[in-house]
Amino acid sequence: MPLPFELQVGWRYVRAGRGGRRNRFISFISGASMVGIALGVMALIVVLSVMNGFQKEVRDRMLNVIAHIELLDAGGQALPDWQATAAKARQNPEVVGAAPFVASQSLIARGEDMRGAIIRGISPAEEATVTGLGAQLKDGAFAQLQPGAWNIVLGGELARQLGVGIGDKITVVAPGGQVTPAGVVPRLKSFNVVGTFNSGHYQYDSGLALVHVDDAAKLFRTGGPSGVQLKLRDVNEARTVAADLSGRLGPDIRVSDWTRANAVWFDAVQIEKRMMSIVLTLIVAVAAFNLLSTLIMTVTDKQSDIAILRTLGASPRSIMGVFIVQGAVSGVIGTLAGVVAGLAIAFNIDVIVPAIEHLLNASFLPGSVYLISQMPSDPQAADILPIVGVSLALSLVFTLYPSWRASRVQPAEALRYE
Repeated sequence: MPLPFELQVGWRYVRAGRGGRRNRFISFISGASMVGIALGVMALIVVLSVMNGFQKEVRDRMLNVIAHIELLDAGGQALPDWQATAAKARQNPEVVGAAPFVASQSLIARGEDMRGAIIRGISPAEEATVTGLGAQLKDGAFAQLQPGAWNIVLGGELARQLGVGIGDKITVVAPGGQVTPAGVVPRLKSFNVVGTFNSGHYQYDSGLALVHVDDAAKLFRTGGPSGVQLKLRDVNEARTVAADLSGRLGPDIRVSDWTRANAVWFDAVQIEKRMMSIVLTLIVAVAAFNLLSTLIMTVTDKQSDIAILRTLGASPRSIMGVFIVQGAVSGVIGTLAGVVAGLAIAFNIDVIVPAIEHLLNASFLPGSVYLISQMPSDPQAADILPIVGVSLALSLVFTLYPSWRASRVQPAEALRYE
């Protein structure tokens, strides 16, 4: 079955590269437009995939330290019965783990060095069902967090800043004070350092310390656990589960999920992705704009051909279709080439980047600075499909004016000087 007239002629114009210097120049501009579209689409896919990879890497490291959802007393007091609260929360099928905790901002001192940190009181047995901190500790440090032993586990960066190691003693300065006849004096407690952890997330490695929940309750005078940490089957369901638990547990329990607790960071990442998408889309727009120039030159060069086709019975709509096909085919080829190249780079970036680093004798992601030694990549269809749609839409839009102009060519005027 023969192809429609518009497709035959439009495809022939796309492949035209012979017949004189002018035709070769137009063909070169058309090829440059396709390459520009391909490069723009490729850049968009690679950049957004890398940003997704970084976001996923940071999120996973963050959720290896913090719980997916926290349940706290609405009045800021200790939970009277954390087991009952956890049992109610487990009625939601998405909840797969629960553990009590006490958390408070404090000062940790050793000699003249002093650092601010969050002291989190945990129950080692239950904590293993909520976070992955236990897997990062060596030499049974988790098991040494026993009630009354006053042992502590520090973030690796916090321990380095204080200059302490396993076996050393540090002093925790609790918030508030103790009223004495001599006035208000700070409440101090000495702890034994029994381990360190490195989560790969600087915020927690430099500002988090773990003690037993009973020791934390005594130190901060909470009278018991101040909240319950929950682990979910799917971290992306945190907001939905939090809304369900709010209704299930009533107004006396405040529910906080990890997306809201870290909303500023995730909003910043989304804004960066949005701005990068806008900037890189301009590359595609510039390349698509070249299609406009190419088609205008083609229409000017092919006026005699258009006139002959009109005299043979081609309608203005058919002439317009010929040049729409020419521009659309260029856009489709450029877009598909960009998608293939972008996905090839995104899926193999863990091989490509080390090869470039070896070639240039440089390190793009020093582990001592970024704590991520390999560039992550996570291509997502939710990003790629809009990129393809925008690229094809721009290519089609920029073909409309020159195609309409071609359909307005008058045969008599075009053939007057032929």
